Amino acid sequence: MRKKTANILVVDDEPNIRRVLEAVLSKEGHSVRVAENGRKAQDILTTDNSIDVLISDLIMPDINGIELLEAAKEINPSLSVIMITAHGTIQSAVDAMKLGALDYITNPFDLDDIKQVVKNAIARRGMEESKPPSASVTKGPAAEFDMVGSSEAMLDVFRMVDRIKDSRATVLIRGESGTGKEGIARALHFTSVRSAKPFVPVACVALSEQLLQSELFGHEKGSFTGAIGRKKGRFELANQGTLFLDEIGDIPPTVQMMLLRVIQEREFERVGGDETIRVDVRLVTATNQDLEKLVKEGKFREDLFYRLQVVTVNMPPLRDRLDDIPALVERFVGMYAPDNGKKIEFASPETLELFTKYGWPGNVRELENAIERAIVLADPDARLITPDLLPDEIMRMVTIGSNN
Repeated sequence: MRKKTANILVVDDEPNIRRVLEAVLSKEGHSVRVAENGRKAQDILTTDNSIDVLISDLIMPDINGIELLEAAKEINPSLSVIMITAHGTIQSAVDAMKLGALDYITNPFDLDDIKQVVKNAIARRGMEESKPPSASVTKGPAAEFDMVGSSEAMLDVFRMVDRIKDSRATVLIRGESGTGKEGIARALHFTSVRSAKPFVPVACVALSEQLLQSELFGHEKGSFTGAIGRKKGRFELANQGTLFLDEIGDIPPTVQMMLLRVIQEREFERVGGDETIRVDVRLVTATNQDLEKLVKEGKFREDLFYRLQVVTVNMPPLRDRLDDIPALVERFVGMYAPDNGKKIEFASPETLELFTKYGWPGNVRELENAIERAIVLADPDARLITPDLLPDEIMRMVTIGSNN
């Protein structure tokens, strides 16, 4: 399976940005056209109905990004639009998302972020190729977000997503690390009535208490050392959309209390501020921890716990959905073989047998890493992933299991 590509139009009045984006996206296999201003972009969109994704600067001298967005949506309502914005104009980018933009990237930007945002845009349009019958992807909400699986365990997850996607109820996604919890959160959002609004993820484990408060609720100028200006928090940025809090079990008690109030009252104040801000946010959280145990130990508020798990989605570990391994292998080979200039098409029967005997403590993420590693190490003309290309720990654990 080859990675699906797109026809992309890049619009920016800065020549260097146009050149960089054209080079990066072309290398990914996309067909890229460029325009130096909004008027020329509008002319291209009018005459070329094959454009799938529009990447536009927000601030341009003639027609700005907002005006181009509105014109583009009139020309092609299904067009996926991504805005480029400076850090100081993020609110304008959020406003653009309310008008139908799919996402935004901040300048200066990371090239890997560009690739991922474009990949998301393609997925949003349902442009990913379908799996063959032997390695099928489920139909329905998760199909657009690389959530591969036809096992009964995953079908249960997909059915749950379809039932709750439009609800305002808080959702707690539970599962081991690497099972794809964020993918389910994205499927919940982008197949829901909130899909045109922002999806805002936050990795709670990576932030200190003060930074997490600021990240979630924003802050006022001078509220703490380093607060050189007002900052809007993720709750504000996710208004009318979805806020996804990953590793919710790691948030400190003070933030737990603040979060409980937002869930109950749908309002909060920025750190150091007294203005009450009301929001309409669908909250989705995820954890790989035993929250009930944390509640008993006094490390997690019981009232918050019950507020978070109004609806629970349980992600199965890979060892409980071994029937999905061929489909997952097919997907990851399609992702990484073209990127590495390899001819790998699938895994050998011996490799697949090893995969079904291994316990996969790192779940789908570990399988993805193993496939990428094997492709990198494979000979240029190799067609199959063979056991000698697998990580040592897979071979060792399978051998130990067989001896037992």
